[in-house]
Amino acid sequence: MPKVVNTSRAKAAKPARPAAVKQVPPKPKAKPAIAKALSRSRSTPVVPEGSVAGRTLLLLIAIMTFLMALTLGGVVLVQKSAMGWSAEVGREVTIQIRPVEGEVMESNLRTAVALAEATPGVASAHALSEAENLKLLEPWLGAGLDLSAIEVPRLVVVELSDPEDADIAKLTEDLKAVKGASLDTHAAWRQQLNTMAGTIVVSGLLVLSLIGVATVLAIIFATRGTMASNREIVDVLHFIGASNAFIAGEFQGRFLSIGLRGGVIGGLAAILFFFLVATTVGNVAPDVAGTQIGYFFGTFALGWDGIIGIAAVVPVIAALTAITSRMTVRRFLSEIS
Repeated sequence: MPKVVNTSRAKAAKPARPAAVKQVPPKPKAKPAIAKALSRSRSTPVVPEGSVAGRTLLLLIAIMTFLMALTLGGVVLVQKSAMGWSAEVGREVTIQIRPVEGEVMESNLRTAVALAEATPGVASAHALSEAENLKLLEPWLGAGLDLSAIEVPRLVVVELSDPEDADIAKLTEDLKAVKGASLDTHAAWRQQLNTMAGTIVVSGLLVLSLIGVATVLAIIFATRGTMASNREIVDVLHFIGASNAFIAGEFQGRFLSIGLRGGVIGGLAAILFFFLVATTVGNVAPDVAGTQIGYFFGTFALGWDGIIGIAAVVPVIAALTAITSRMTVRRFLSEIS
């Protein structure tokens, strides 16, 4: 009789073959990889230091800074000269005595001087001699002319101790006792000086604004050109997870450095220009021309206020460069993303 084998027991007795376990490699952490890539990109700047765009922009910013500092320095010089003129003219009034038939000129001069010295707020008064009087006419009539046959009005120069406290109305009323006498307070000249100074200041601000706009446009074109030439680097930074803010910050730092260096070069060049002009204008220009230039521009000495103003242009240019480049980069990235 054949032997029956219980197959279920045999199968149960046979040890089960272990199933193959699939080994799944752990996923790499994204943050350390991105951080490593970003740190590597920081060691290698996005905008190369010696790129053509960087050198060109550096020269352009230096020129723009020089022009801005030159304009600002010219405005400061003219403004200081105008303020000096106005203050000097405001501390002085002039009594003009015309020749009158039957009147003795010297007697009228002494009377006018006495009336002026008796006026409150007047420091001193003196009559100009005939030689001094004629010397005032030389710039218009020329030197060496014989004006003895012409009756020229005589002048009395009145120095005011305090223009605010001087009683000009009383002096005007008192001079009515002197025939042919009239008082000139130089108010018209002061108004013209103030108008001229205001016009120069407004014109200078307009020129500064135009130079600033030109600088912004140049920075925009330079930034977009640099972005286009470094498009592969920008794409790689995007691929590894760099944000637009990070890329814009890289460009901002690079252009800030360019703006600072260009601003310092342009500012120092402007200060050196004013120093050289101040030291050579007296030697190169003739005496008369140098005197006229001195009247208009002063001594070309900027002073500490002018130097501080030129120095303030440097951080303004640097900040303008950085902000403009960052905004341009952010807009460029938003267009390509």
